[in-house]
Amino acid sequence: MKELMWRDRWSRFADGGKPYLGVLFLQLGYAFNGIIVKSALNKGLNPCTFSVYRNIYAVIVFGPFALYFERKLRPQMTLYVFLKIMLLAQLEPVMDQILYYTGMKYTTATFAIAMCNILPALTFFMAWIFRLEKVNIRRLHSQGKIIGTLVTVGGAMVMTFVNGPPIPLPWTKVTRVHHYHHPLPPTTPSSDHHLKGALMITAGCVFWAGFYILQAVTLKKYPAQLSLTTLICMMGALQGTVMTLVIEKGKKGIWSINWDTKLFATLYSGIVRSGASYYISGLVMKKKGPFFVTAFNPLGMVIVVIVSSFTLGEQLDLGRVAGALIIVLGLYLIIWGKSKDSTLSDSRNDELGIVDLNPTQEKNHNEISKSEIVDGEASV
Repeated sequence: MKELMWRDRWSRFADGGKPYLGVLFLQLGYAFNGIIVKSALNKGLNPCTFSVYRNIYAVIVFGPFALYFERKLRPQMTLYVFLKIMLLAQLEPVMDQILYYTGMKYTTATFAIAMCNILPALTFFMAWIFRLEKVNIRRLHSQGKIIGTLVTVGGAMVMTFVNGPPIPLPWTKVTRVHHYHHPLPPTTPSSDHHLKGALMITAGCVFWAGFYILQAVTLKKYPAQLSLTTLICMMGALQGTVMTLVIEKGKKGIWSINWDTKLFATLYSGIVRSGASYYISGLVMKKKGPFFVTAFNPLGMVIVVIVSSFTLGEQLDLGRVAGALIIVLGLYLIIWGKSKDSTLSDSRNDELGIVDLNPTQEKNHNEISKSEIVDGEASV
């Protein structure tokens, strides 16, 4: 009996931890993707053709798995679902990727990742508008989610714009004189490019947030995640090709790619950033909603700072550490608020006598109900 109880507790703990492992994988993938792609962009990678190639690679890798594993689970395609898939492909694989990586080309990888910390706030308010996120201003846990979202975004901004004195660590190179980086005057060309890049990244985040909201809605009608991922990337490659031909006006040189950093960045981004991230975010979304997927986005910046500290010997300063601690506090508030959502929904179901049944239990329950009806009619 004790062994069964222990197994049941472990099973619940494992199921509850899967969404957190999923978002951790997403943030690790996003963080390394930004560093790898920025290096390729500096070597001449075109953002438009990069968007097309990465979606093609994602289709090649994930397409066979979708055909085999979901051959019996794939629902019938309708015009309504197809139009949603077309819009999904336009939002993230085309518009967001082109705008985001073009903006990164004008700025830096760290700045682009920092700007993406507005994504949780955008997704939260979109999910609130479309009633995909439970929010009751009078309840403490809803206030915790709102405050936690603002705190995480604020912590990311602290990490981005606040320097402070360096922290001496054994594995980093810290000099006694700390140089503060003053921004360039607004009239310089570099500043103009920086502003243009920031606006492009911000617009890309708006499309990215809309993608998550629409993905959550589409999964309710088309729950085959692998097939949906493959179709999104396929449509994204087709629409991206048309968009590239329009933007670049038939330049042939931009389509060439060699065995170098640009090819590696495209392969990595297609497999991890497109295919795997769409699939895992869909799985997490089914349990926790679209806001939960993006709420951990500021964690990516913390990962970049820590990894660069160990691998590149970059120094940590007080501003980055303070921002990281603020982000952790905000994430704690969000997780606490989401856990209260689950607790309240479970207790409400218990009060109403609602029990979640698996398909076998539901079938047996229906058979028992039918037999009781027949017996009742026979007795009458």
